[in-house]
Amino acid sequence: MFTGIIEDIGKIEKLVMDRGNLHITIKSNITKELKIDQSVSHNGVCLTVIDTEQNLYTVTAIKETLDKTNLGFLDKNNSVNLERAMKLGDRLDGHIVQGHVDQTAKCISVKEENGSWFFTFEYDSNLNNITIEKGSITINGVSLTVVDSQQSRFSVAIIPYTYNHTTFKNLDIGDIVNLEFDVIGKYVKRLNDLRN
Repeated sequence: MFTGIIEDIGKIEKLVMDRGNLHITIKSNITKELKIDQSVSHNGVCLTVIDTEQNLYTVTAIKETLDKTNLGFLDKNNSVNLERAMKLGDRLDGHIVQGHVDQTAKCISVKEENGSWFFTFEYDSNLNNITIEKGSITINGVSLTVVDSQQSRFSVAIIPYTYNHTTFKNLDIGDIVNLEFDVIGKYVKRLNDLRN
């Protein structure tokens, strides 16, 4: 379980394909606090630490994860948003994030407005995920509030702190991002669908 509040930006040091799996080695300031078998969110994807060495650690993404997220597009030296799992008793500063990406979306617009940024994303609405105005959404692991919710697109407003302390500063039009829709909203939608 995560909160969507990014702790560090990791740098991809090595990518190794092993049959259908991708072993990802990351350089991070939080590595010294990690242990093997710990869960860490990488651009919103919960992956298990399988090795640590000095300031590097390694995780593995299986084919299913690579097919449904943007992790398969990673290259050496790319940056990823990182968050360790939430501790019981800590504040929930973002929202409840499972680390289970629902689908990807494409960035279709980036606008700077008076010191903040508005990013607009388009996603495949045929997968039955929805956003609501002022609801929560997780984009590449970052907990955000939806503005301008539409059938297959939505926008988010990014404050300078979030822009500077996440990979949003590197995000361009056309880039693919991971989306995790609000878990409470997903259950409500599912219950509603079952009633109809």
